[in-house]
Amino acid sequence: MNFLQTDLWAGPQDEVQVDLDAQANVLLLDDPNFSLYQQGRSFTYYGGWTTRSPVRLSPPHQGRWNVVIDLGGRAGRVKASIRLLRPVIAARNIDVPSGNDDET
Repeated sequence: MNFLQTDLWAGPQDEVQVDLDAQANVLLLDDPNFSLYQQGRSFTYYGGWTTRSPVRLSPPHQGRWNVVIDLGGRAGRVKASIRLLRPVIAARNIDVPSGNDDET
């Protein structure tokens, strides 16, 4: 079985973005399900066959996740890039005293 795989630490606030140059399965698996996938057994995953790129998936809970890309048994090649997108924390304006207490 041929596949591309990487693991990352992510949670529901994050998005995993996968860019593809061809149609492929994009699967998000926890470690136990990745082990089942490797063994060719039944497993649970998020994602599936995609015909469009980019694909964005959010893990349902915090933890270690495996991003797997395969061609579903079809012949061919696929190139992929995987990015973890984290939310931006909004900045707040805070008044900071200048330290100059001299009023003239």
